[in-house]
Amino acid sequence: LLLLLLCFAGAARFRRWRREAAAAEATADATAEPQQHRHHHAVIAPALVTELEAIVGAEHVSVEAEELQAHGEPQHSYHRCGRWPGAVVAPATTEEVSQIVRACAARGVAVVPYGGATSIEGQLLTVHGGVSIDFRRMNKVLRLSEADFDVTVQPGIGYLELNEYLKPKGLWFPLDPGPGASIGGMASCRCSGSTAVRYGTMRENVINLTVVMADGSIVKTQPRTKKSAAGYDLTRLMIGAEGTLGVITEATLKIYNIPAHKAAMRCTFTTVQDATKAVQEVMRRGIQIGRAELMDDVMIGILNTANETDYLPHATVLFEITGENPAELEASMEAVTGIVNAVGPTSLRSTTDAKESEHIWRERKEALWHCFAAYPEKTAFITDVIAPVSRLADLISVCKPELDASPLPAPICAHAGDGNFHTVIMIDPGNEAELHEAERLSAFMVARAHEMDGSCTGEHGIGTGKIKYLEREQGESGIRVMRSIKEALDPQGILNPGKILRPGPTLFSDKESSPPSGCL
Repeated sequence: LLLLLLCFAGAARFRRWRREAAAAEATADATAEPQQHRHHHAVIAPALVTELEAIVGAEHVSVEAEELQAHGEPQHSYHRCGRWPGAVVAPATTEEVSQIVRACAARGVAVVPYGGATSIEGQLLTVHGGVSIDFRRMNKVLRLSEADFDVTVQPGIGYLELNEYLKPKGLWFPLDPGPGASIGGMASCRCSGSTAVRYGTMRENVINLTVVMADGSIVKTQPRTKKSAAGYDLTRLMIGAEGTLGVITEATLKIYNIPAHKAAMRCTFTTVQDATKAVQEVMRRGIQIGRAELMDDVMIGILNTANETDYLPHATVLFEITGENPAELEASMEAVTGIVNAVGPTSLRSTTDAKESEHIWRERKEALWHCFAAYPEKTAFITDVIAPVSRLADLISVCKPELDASPLPAPICAHAGDGNFHTVIMIDPGNEAELHEAERLSAFMVARAHEMDGSCTGEHGIGTGKIKYLEREQGESGIRVMRSIKEALDPQGILNPGKILRPGPTLFSDKESSPPSGCL
């Protein structure tokens, strides 16, 4: 865990240094006029800053250029909009968030929630300036019920920190997106990660939410019960809304016993089709697995270089197998081994040793950082498409030749158990040709996913970057329903504007959609 966090911090510092150097001129401009960010022609006036300071304390409000830039140019997204927030405010309670939103609503000023800053589709961009609400102080566990297997937390706590709190009690919250992700952002983007094959996504693991609405009112979406049939499902409405319908200030989550017995298995295949066939057969048999991850030959080559290993450069599947007791675990391992051998692996390795298992999984968890190390002058354009599990092999098979033919490195990592795969396209963000090529590859993969009844995103969300794909996926009727919900709950359009739905009155266009004005 420490190594993972150090890798995360080091990569973040490096990218921030590059960004600050490139943005020197913009920083100077923002320093000269730090308040001149507008939303619907409403200037963030000194009076609003004074009101925010009265709500949370002057030490928790910033209009300094460095702070504004950090919140206007998120570290993990290549998307940019050329505009920073006019102020950054860090509340400590739901009531303070309510007062902040009420003050902004009175002036028509945009509000953008800011958590772990790991989202990559432009969810944190301050398209219309406004106020960035930073949840770094709202990072506490509020209540734990071991008997009910649930926990209530504030949105700023990271899932890694939550699991450190739960571990001594033999419990955990299993979802595992990128290191640094916070619970509020995870709910807002409807994230999942490698464990979704067993535990599902945030949609299945959030019991209720406390949400501040666009007028500052506070709503609890449902009671703390395992199920409810009372009225509209407000919890699921907010999950995946990316802060465009309300600001999440508390979340009650399902928690689980840490699996008593685990094993790791690493197997390689000559083709992606064989690799996914093995995963699908394991799932069809109902064998209890915690993870099923796939990496292609290009990613294995990068890992071999980084770790000085000599793994076969073949499609590789990592299984995590779990059991309630040693006998059950052994039976599951034998069953998975039989399935893999029937498909025909080029190599197979399994272990129940905790340290060896950790080593096997570390390779997958650190894959992104090894890409940065392999291409230190580039940044990552990360894609995210999903198809029905039965079509994953078809989707990768049709996309991989296009990726391999590209001049850009584009290794594949896939959550093979749920049909979701990512490519880590390494680009120079200042090179327009490389950016256009990455966009072309992304559009190609989305189009192929749509042809297979798939989606443009399995877990990263829409933000500004995938608005055009959402329009194609949902069609005019679907977008009209979404916009109707948005306009009903946020009539001024102040909640994270320019995300999910394009700004302005146009519901849908057959033309190629563009991001909000000024955004890339």
